[in-house]
Amino acid sequence: MQKKLAALFVCLASVVGALAQTSPQQKHPVKLNVFYRGRVDAWQWFAAPPYSETYGYYESLLRLGVSQRLPQWDWTAELSQAAVLDAPSDAVSFVSAQGQLGLGGTYYASAGNNSYPAAAFLKQAFIRRDFDGANPSSDKNLRIGRFEFFDGVQDQSKNPALAWIQTNRIAHRLISNFGFTSAQRSFDGVDGHYGQGSWDITAFAARSDQGVFNMNGNPELNVDAQYLAYTRTTERYTLRGFAIGYHDGRTGLTKTDNRPLAVRAADHHNIRIGTYGGDFATVVPAGIGHFDFMLWGALQNGSWGTQSHSAGAGAVEGGFQLKAPTSPWLRAGWFRSSGDDNPSDNEHHTFFQLLTTPRLYARTPFFNLMNNTDEFVQIIDKPVKRLALRSDLHGLQLTSGKDLWYLGGGAYDNKVFGFTGRPSNGHTSLATLADISADWSTTRNLDLNFYYGHGWGKSVVRAIYPTDQELQFGYIELDYHWNTLLSK
Repeated sequence: MQKKLAALFVCLASVVGALAQTSPQQKHPVKLNVFYRGRVDAWQWFAAPPYSETYGYYESLLRLGVSQRLPQWDWTAELSQAAVLDAPSDAVSFVSAQGQLGLGGTYYASAGNNSYPAAAFLKQAFIRRDFDGANPSSDKNLRIGRFEFFDGVQDQSKNPALAWIQTNRIAHRLISNFGFTSAQRSFDGVDGHYGQGSWDITAFAARSDQGVFNMNGNPELNVDAQYLAYTRTTERYTLRGFAIGYHDGRTGLTKTDNRPLAVRAADHHNIRIGTYGGDFATVVPAGIGHFDFMLWGALQNGSWGTQSHSAGAGAVEGGFQLKAPTSPWLRAGWFRSSGDDNPSDNEHHTFFQLLTTPRLYARTPFFNLMNNTDEFVQIIDKPVKRLALRSDLHGLQLTSGKDLWYLGGGAYDNKVFGFTGRPSNGHTSLATLADISADWSTTRNLDLNFYYGHGWGKSVVRAIYPTDQELQFGYIELDYHWNTLLSK
């Protein structure tokens, strides 16, 4: 794999060199991009004595990239250096189903019981051909190489409220870079756009790379996805229809579902799932403010190893934002995904979240959107131009008490499945979660982000963690981003 990546990089460099000679360098300068994220995380997981559920650790992410735009071409090459410092060595419980006690335990276990995992790897390396660069209203391009991909943000609205809904309440639900983690996720493949004015067709086909909780993001996984979507976006609404094909050929791994362990361990068949859905969001002016509405839904079919697979999920959200100086915005919503009611039949009905970033929809990440029912309210405000505040209140339940309590965001190496599940023990009431965040753009290049979440576990949690059912998670994060032209 290292040889393949080196060959890809050499090929990219040779193509870039040839392209760069087609135009005067001073008209098409090479840009250097630097991004650094440092984050101090603090966890208090549900109590699991004698193991440590209270701990802190530090996450570091450095991304160095060079890029250039040429007539009808552009290219990017980027290296990433990811590290976790002082991951807890005693936050993985071997008692019953208690498991990893927060993401600190996940980092430690994923690094082969290493408290200081670190690695550097090729994060992105791609070239893109623009077939209609002279027309600013047209978008016709093709990209090949290693890159990041996000479902749901292929054509973003110029309306700030709609753009926020697209980025925070539609995108990343099924395919994303797992950006909250240190190593993140990239894809090796091809994608393209064909659009004109307000509409866009996006196609994508790629294999997922290692990363996320494994600091080495270089190797490919035997996991691939294909995506096709039509999006229409205006300042008043956005509409998308999509289809996704997903394949997991890591047949040596034990799948995470509600079947007995012996049955799952004997299932060495591939996972092949088709996901078909759409979403609609709109903003409606109403005197002193505007209403917003959002619908999202998806159906799935295919095969889950030896089982047939059929599942679904849907979300309904709405809110009202005042035109007041700070633009306070009150929103509420409901989400439900299917769970599996019978572990003994030959059918799998748990909605599968593919290759996602769960933290966007589970800001204290002790759950995801599988076998999940979530009722929430949230308030967003900007007391000053550079400061954004947000607070959510969630009521969380499992859809099926015969299925599992799922966590995770998809495949990230060849040793573990990528999702974990704890038994529900016949219960459905999971937790109540309240949180608050502050994102402060202190300067043009420096952002400071703060987050605190508090969860109160209910019957599902109590059956696994009888000592204490309260959970807390918080962090302080520094983001530094800078770019300059290397040639003028």
